[in-house]
Amino acid sequence: MREDKKILVMNGPNLNLLGEREPGIYGSESLGQINAEIAERALALGFACDFYQSNHEGDLIDKLHHARGEYNAIILNAGAYTHYSYAIRDAIAAIRVPVVEVHLSNIHARDSFRSQSVLAPACMGQICGFGKASYFAALTAVAEIIKD
Repeated sequence: MREDKKILVMNGPNLNLLGEREPGIYGSESLGQINAEIAERALALGFACDFYQSNHEGDLIDKLHHARGEYNAIILNAGAYTHYSYAIRDAIAAIRVPVVEVHLSNIHARDSFRSQSVLAPACMGQICGFGKASYFAALTAVAEIIKD
């Protein structure tokens, strides 16, 4: 594993309830189970991977700020904050660390308020609608970008 290449996977509100919360939309696996699979794939790609989850907007912003100089890229599922947190959007823009926005569900095929992401313009890209594979696709993209 290349300790000099680190990826941070961040999850926002209610994602700690994965496996219990609306499994028809979000799947039946827990966040811990998904994180374990992400960690395994990161290791196979030769990168270290850390995880962070919070239900609090300020904590997510603080973690983004602290990621500067420590992580090469961030994979972020901001949950509902995706649709209205200009504070998180501004933090992403300020840190100059590549961020990929992910969602388990297809936010564009759900409630109209979920189809708009205020974070997307500050992110490298957005991957949604593939369940836990959204994280895997983001991991592969990030690994490709930071490999050099």
